[in-house]
Amino acid sequence: MAEVRSQHRAGIALVVAAAIAWSTAPFFTRLLPYDSWTILFWRGLFASVMITAILLVLQGRAGLRDLTRMSKSGWLVASLSTSAMVAFIPSLQLTSVSNVAIIIATGPFVTAALAWAWSREVPHVRTMIASVVALCGVGIIVGGARVGSDILGIALACFMTLMIAVMTVMVRRHKDTSMVSAAALSNFLGSIVSIPFAGSIAGVAGSDIVTLAMFGCFQVAIGLTLFFLGSRLLPSGQATLISTLETPLMPFWIWVGFGDVPTLRVLAGGALVMGAVIADIVGDMRTQRRSG
Repeated sequence: MAEVRSQHRAGIALVVAAAIAWSTAPFFTRLLPYDSWTILFWRGLFASVMITAILLVLQGRAGLRDLTRMSKSGWLVASLSTSAMVAFIPSLQLTSVSNVAIIIATGPFVTAALAWAWSREVPHVRTMIASVVALCGVGIIVGGARVGSDILGIALACFMTLMIAVMTVMVRRHKDTSMVSAAALSNFLGSIVSIPFAGSIAGVAGSDIVTLAMFGCFQVAIGLTLFFLGSRLLPSGQATLISTLETPLMPFWIWVGFGDVPTLRVLAGGALVMGAVIADIVGDMRTQRRSG
């Protein structure tokens, strides 16, 4: 029992660290004056190299074997991760950071619904109520969307959230698969997919290469690796729930770095979503105390 609790705490710490790393994405995106495909190419390239290096440190040559002999479940997780990454950067460029952040906050509820559909795990009534409240919050945000690019950005953020939810359930179900290898593969695939559409791959300035390297190594490589390692130690819904800690940090970094203050509509919708997430976390903690 002590070992299980220790693994649970380690999982929470890893996913919290992943959320902090992920929250810096809008900050790096705002620093780079390039099209989304160019950013995706360089970010994915640096991230795949960094994750491969992490594999070598953690597993030695066995890590490289895992990478070259990827299982079907590993390829599926890598494809889902790639789809989420391809949607993420354009969503940040087409709509506000706050919109993307709040839509991401609905991820735990999407994951819970998928876990129920897949394994028939009935979600707690508390989670169902929180889901309804969170969806109301998203409705408030989307209600203020402009016709055109804003709606497209929100649609891409919703698609990304769905892909992450499916990926999280897959990671939990296939614990025998090397998910760190899948993370490396997903970033490599993201770079390949970006090549035909990127307009400035060869025209990136030297100073921006440093920013792209930090973007790929810290936000993607470290964040994704920590999340995959941590989510294997936690229930799918809880892992996604903890990862929503990135939600308040995303607009926070933009406010600190660029002075971009969220609108009242986004603040109102965000308060509903974050309130639902926090209430579900607190309720889950109380339930675990009583059962322990």
